[in-house]
Amino acid sequence: MRFEETRLAGAYLVEIEPHADERGFFARTFCEREFGARSLPTRFPQCNLSRNERRGTLRGMHFQVGPHPEAKLVRAVAGAIYDVIVDLRPASATFLQWLGVELSQEKANALFVPGGFAHGFLSLTDRADVFYHMSEVYRPEADRGCRWNDPRLAIRWPAVPRVIAAKDAEYPDLNPADLQ
Repeated sequence: MRFEETRLAGAYLVEIEPHADERGFFARTFCEREFGARSLPTRFPQCNLSRNERRGTLRGMHFQVGPHPEAKLVRAVAGAIYDVIVDLRPASATFLQWLGVELSQEKANALFVPGGFAHGFLSLTDRADVFYHMSEVYRPEADRGCRWNDPRLAIRWPAVPRVIAAKDAEYPDLNPADLQ
């Protein structure tokens, strides 16, 4: 695997190194030793699959507060998404900065999202399946979110969402005081 540091502290693009032949290819998508060498989580007690039937589906921006922030390894296993993360760690040099990357079945790439980040995505294709490795078990009492189009964050999405859940559409603008 190849790890490319992003401009947001602790976030990495993770690319596979495929070994191809006439059958197709084989590649590792996770290696405890390689993640551990970068001080990234090596234990993922929960994995999630999100199916997004229609292009233009937006999910996010989600995060978990408290003593158990979720780190995520996110990959589009079918179709393509525009994946967005926002650094919500007040002590970070990249606090309130965002990053957007395309993850796709074709690229077979992934994004490692550190704990303390908001996360969301917009499906770029019909039938986009997103698979997440989670460093923490979901805790409903710690579930939070902020508005996908919060002017303070000024995220530049590649398209206007066509499908969005009421919960995600009704999140408030981010209040940094609520992150403490």
